[in-house]
Amino acid sequence: MYRTGVANLPLHYGKAPSWLTLRMCKLAKELANIMIQEHGTTKFIKRLSDAYWFQAFGCVLAYDWHSSGVTTVVTGILKNALSPEEHGIAVCGGKGKTSRKTPSDIAAAGEKFGFSEDTIKKLTYTSKMTAKVDNTAIQAGYKLYHHAFILTKDEKWSVIQQGMSSQDHTARRYHWLSDNTTNFVVEPHKAIVGNVKHPKVLNMTAKKSEGARKASIDLAKEPTSKIMRLFESTRSLNQRTLQEWFPETNCEPYQRSVEALNMPRNISWKIMKRVYEFQPKNYEELLSVKGVGPATVRGLALVAELIYGEKASWKDPVKFSFAYGGKDGVPFPVDRKAMDESIVLLQMSVKAAKIGDKEKTRSLQRLRQFVPANYGD
Repeated sequence: MYRTGVANLPLHYGKAPSWLTLRMCKLAKELANIMIQEHGTTKFIKRLSDAYWFQAFGCVLAYDWHSSGVTTVVTGILKNALSPEEHGIAVCGGKGKTSRKTPSDIAAAGEKFGFSEDTIKKLTYTSKMTAKVDNTAIQAGYKLYHHAFILTKDEKWSVIQQGMSSQDHTARRYHWLSDNTTNFVVEPHKAIVGNVKHPKVLNMTAKKSEGARKASIDLAKEPTSKIMRLFESTRSLNQRTLQEWFPETNCEPYQRSVEALNMPRNISWKIMKRVYEFQPKNYEELLSVKGVGPATVRGLALVAELIYGEKASWKDPVKFSFAYGGKDGVPFPVDRKAMDESIVLLQMSVKAAKIGDKEKTRSLQRLRQFVPANYGD
C-alpha cells in the first residue's frame, strides 16, 4: 500500500445544510455509477486516494474546496451513496465516534462480500495501523478525528483520514491506497500534498529514520528497568528543552515549557513493560502494541539518538503544496499531469450523469472555478 497524499486545510465548523447534502448525495451516486461502470471499483478508489482529485470531486459536488469539511462531508456522502450490493464498494467509519465503528463496519461489509474471517481481521488490522502511523509515527501536531476505510469486493481498500491541529487551526488529510507492498512504516506514501510545512516534525517513517527505528526496537526489547535508567541518563547528557526537539506533537496536553531533555512526562511504564513482554520483531510490531502512542515513540527516538547516535528525521514529510494566487485563492497544484487527468475524468462523468442540464452546468462551472486561472498557459 502507499499513503498517496496529505492535504492541509483550514478548520471550518458547523454542518452542511440538509438540502445541500441531499443534492450532493444524488450527484455523487450518479458520478460514482458512471466511473465504476467505465473504470471499475479499483480505479474509483484509486481516484479517491488522490488528494487533488478528491478535492476537485468535493468541488463538483458543490462543497467548499478549501475547507476541512470537504473530507468529512464527502466521505459521509459517499457512505450514503455507495452500497456493497450495487457498487461493490463499502465506506466504513467516519467522523468522531463514528470512526470507532470502523471495525464493525468492515466486518459487516466483509460478510456481504463473502470474505473469510482471516481477511476481515487483516483489513481491520490495516485500518488500525494506518491510523496508528499517522497519529503516532509522524508527529506534526495533528490528532486524528476522522477515519474512513473504503473497501471493494476485490479486497482493495483506500483510507481517507484527517487530523486536527489546535495550534495553527488547520486540518491535515491523509490518503492511503492498497497496492503491492505491505510496509506500513517506511515512506508508505506516493505523494503528499499540503499548504502548511512545519519546521520540526518527528517522522519515524522516513528512510532517514531507519537507524532510529532499529534502535527503538532494540531499546523496547530491553527490561523496563534498564530503559528507565537510560532515560534518566539523558538528563546529564544534554539540558536542552524538549521544546527544541518536539515543538509540535500529537500528545495532549501539550506544554511548551518542558524542563529537560528526558522521558516525556506522560510516558506509561506499564506500556513499556507490555512492549518488553511482547518483544516486537520490527517497528510495525512495536507500533501495533496497544497503548503505544506519540510519547512512547518520541521517547524511544530521543534515547536512540542521545545514547546510540541514531538520528531520526525531523523533516515534515509534506512534499507538494497548494500555492495560492489571485483574489479567489484558487490552488495551483504541482502535479499538472494528475490535474489534467482529474479534470477530464470529472468533466466526462458530469456530462454523462443522469441529471438536469442546469445541474450539469453548475457542476462544470464549479470545477472551472477550482482550476487555476492560468491553467493551460
